[in-house]
Amino acid sequence: MSNNETLSLFDAEGHKNVLLEDFTKGGLAVQANQHLIVHGKAGMLLDPGGHKVYSRVLSATMQQLRGAKLQYLFLSHQDPDIVAATNGWLMTTDAVAYCSALWTRFVPHFGLDRLVETRLLPIPDHGMTIDLDGCPLQIVPAHYLHSPGNFHVYDPISKILYSGDLGASIGAPGWEVTDFEAHRAYMDGFHRRYMAGNAAMRAWVRAVSQLDIETIAPQHGCVFKGKALVEQFLRWAESFQCGLDFVDEFYGSR
Repeated sequence: MSNNETLSLFDAEGHKNVLLEDFTKGGLAVQANQHLIVHGKAGMLLDPGGHKVYSRVLSATMQQLRGAKLQYLFLSHQDPDIVAATNGWLMTTDAVAYCSALWTRFVPHFGLDRLVETRLLPIPDHGMTIDLDGCPLQIVPAHYLHSPGNFHVYDPISKILYSGDLGASIGAPGWEVTDFEAHRAYMDGFHRRYMAGNAAMRAWVRAVSQLDIETIAPQHGCVFKGKALVEQFLRWAESFQCGLDFVDEFYGSR
């Protein structure tokens, strides 16, 4: 994927979804996407990233808001590529940040100032709905995929499911999946090692199959656009073996 691309995933009637594709500028750090949802006069930034990308992501976000206010930060889980720059965002904006209730005592170890600690808010295990200036964003449980306290965001207007690390691809060309089976070469290894197990995958598929999804947008790599690709992804996830399904391999003879 190319560096510093800002791409529109949806833009209609005062609602837009913007992919901030890659602000890592290469190097050792894993490629990571930031996603911005703007509805009316309010915005939510998803998984805002670490210190190395903070200034560039902040600049791009303010350009995209265009008079709207950044109201929320969403932290899908506790990894540094998601939460490390949270203090900067809370110090420079009036936003509040939501993360799993499991992680509200851990995220401050990344350096939250006491002045902003009260704006780090917990998400209960079963999820919740967040009102973005009249748009009801659904916070969907995705526990153990890969964090024990893990959530996704479903936007009912754009019909985009923001899937965090689930669906991540490493080293894939472009920003959009065109051939699912060919794309698996960039996806299977990551999921086999990072996701907890097929039981967690099946539970997630049962939950999100109730949603009307037209796009799945992960935090790493390419986006799955169109119902055909979404369905392929769900069927793959439902049967995919990973994590604890192979745990004995890590304790075998050397």
